Amino acid sequence: MPAGPNWIHEIKHDGYRLTVHQEGKRVRLFSRNGHDWTDRYPLIAEAALRIRIGSFVLDGEAVLLGVDGRSDFDGLHSRQHNDEVQFYAFDALMSDGDDLRKLPLNMRKASLARLMSRRINGIFLSDFERGEIGPDLFRHACVLGLEGLVSKRNDRPYRAGVSSNWVKVKNPEHPAMARVKDAFR
Repeated sequence: MPAGPNWIHEIKHDGYRLTVHQEGKRVRLFSRNGHDWTDRYPLIAEAALRIRIGSFVLDGEAVLLGVDGRSDFDGLHSRQHNDEVQFYAFDALMSDGDDLRKLPLNMRKASLARLMSRRINGIFLSDFERGEIGPDLFRHACVLGLEGLVSKRNDRPYRAGVSSNWVKVKNPEHPAMARVKDAFR
């Protein structure tokens, strides 16, 4: 688990990675593999239209919350609750035509916070902590039964794909670990 002044730490929600693209009155949701999931998650698409800016691209996680407030991956995967799926935004890649990907993460986070300053049901600003707290935060995430943490260098630009600037550490007791093991059998 990375720690230090140049790291931020976010809860790893057990959901689907998604980007939200809004251009005027048009919203599109794309999976990590490039599939258009706009019709699949109407709450997220409708929420994106309520963000008062001409265009943006947000990176985040589509999540179905269970009654305990934690991610319910099985419910999400079943597609029986698609109208309840929400979006946790953790990065802003574009804003009003400006490409933010070359900016360091801390500046993109500030831009995202401004964009999400008004609470909109269906899209939430994903919380994060800074610095040395990573290992302690991970231990607490495990105690709470969460999937884990994602730690990111706050002084680096956005880079698609695998990067040493993003470190995912999963709770070894979380059901997501069993899914990963099953995928390699």
